[in-house]
Amino acid sequence: MKYEITLPVLSDTMTTGRLARWLKRPGDKINKGEAIAEIESDKAIMEMEAFHSGYLAEPLAPTDTDIPVGQIIGYIVDEQEAATAQTHSETSPESSAEPETTKPEMAKPEATEPKIETPEAITTPAEPISTEQKSPSVSGVTSPEPKTIPPVHGKRIASPHARALALKLGVDLSHVPPGKDGRILAEDVLAVAHQAPTLNLEAGPPFRLEPLTLMQKAIANNMIATLSTPTFRTTAQISLEAIKQSAEQQQISLTLLLAIACAKTIKAHPQFNAVYTPEGMAYRDRVDVGIAVDVPGGLVTPVIRDVAERSMDELAEDWRTLKDKIKQQRLTQQEYEGATFYLSNLGVFPIVYSFDALVPLGAAAILAIGAEHNGRCSFTLSCDHRVVSGADSARFLTSLQEQLNAN
Repeated sequence: MKYEITLPVLSDTMTTGRLARWLKRPGDKINKGEAIAEIESDKAIMEMEAFHSGYLAEPLAPTDTDIPVGQIIGYIVDEQEAATAQTHSETSPESSAEPETTKPEMAKPEATEPKIETPEAITTPAEPISTEQKSPSVSGVTSPEPKTIPPVHGKRIASPHARALALKLGVDLSHVPPGKDGRILAEDVLAVAHQAPTLNLEAGPPFRLEPLTLMQKAIANNMIATLSTPTFRTTAQISLEAIKQSAEQQQISLTLLLAIACAKTIKAHPQFNAVYTPEGMAYRDRVDVGIAVDVPGGLVTPVIRDVAERSMDELAEDWRTLKDKIKQQRLTQQEYEGATFYLSNLGVFPIVYSFDALVPLGAAAILAIGAEHNGRCSFTLSCDHRVVSGADSARFLTSLQEQLNAN
């Protein structure tokens, strides 16, 4: 029996992965559930397990290659002799003379990257691409036209809101890719309507083009996905003196104490733990806080679970473990997805008085904290206006101030 090994989907935003390295060689014995390769997703490097027992057989996809999810990258066979025979047949002169169609099709680097439809993995930038090979010339910066978008074939199923929005914005629904369930929603129409203009780089100085890393692509698409969120911002000046003293006395991370203060405030203002959906408002029973962390080439948002209810010791251990995994690029999908509230702290940079943060999908708000000046910090709360109002944000910041002073 011969089993295909395909590149797995390791995150909801993953459409391609990079084969970092094989942990087994052709002919090696493999047990079901054993790690056979390391795959770099748009968030982290994770081990891929075998779904069958047997022996690893060629042809194997090359390492350091971006491969679409679902693509065959190797094989597992029942008998070691079959694995060896498979290897020999792939390298023998007779097999090299066979027509190309008789060989198993393996993943090859694509000339262009596939489109990522939904809205962060730490990768090594690829070699710079020289501009000697000219790209098609574009006359200036132009607004996108529907005809420049490849049509999506098949039956068109669109919600009434999406159809009305498409008519209003002049978007041809035949050029709108549907969502995962095959239906076109309002956000799909907006994604096409808000496509960025095409830039004419050749009108400026010489340049070199470096392909985006998987993380950079994911971050860009995350940001694009927030365009449909009606956002407002409220800023307050709050002292951190009490919580800083508490962090020093308990030898606890200040970031963790800020996350705990936010979670306890959310318990008093549960609308900040809700999220808008077309079917209704979803209120979550647990406060899971995502914390933006700066990493080479981008950022990740590890999530601390049930922050309002668990003990300080448990939370501190979780935060320590998450930070260690970030350093090793080993965060799993469950460790960076599903936050109900987000925290971004740039207070370590004294020059940053305040800043705005974009509300991530799946949350009602994100808190951005600037550096301390004259004994106070700027706390800017970015909110989804479909979920909370301006007065709600003012009450939230007032309660948060009380929480911080109580520490």
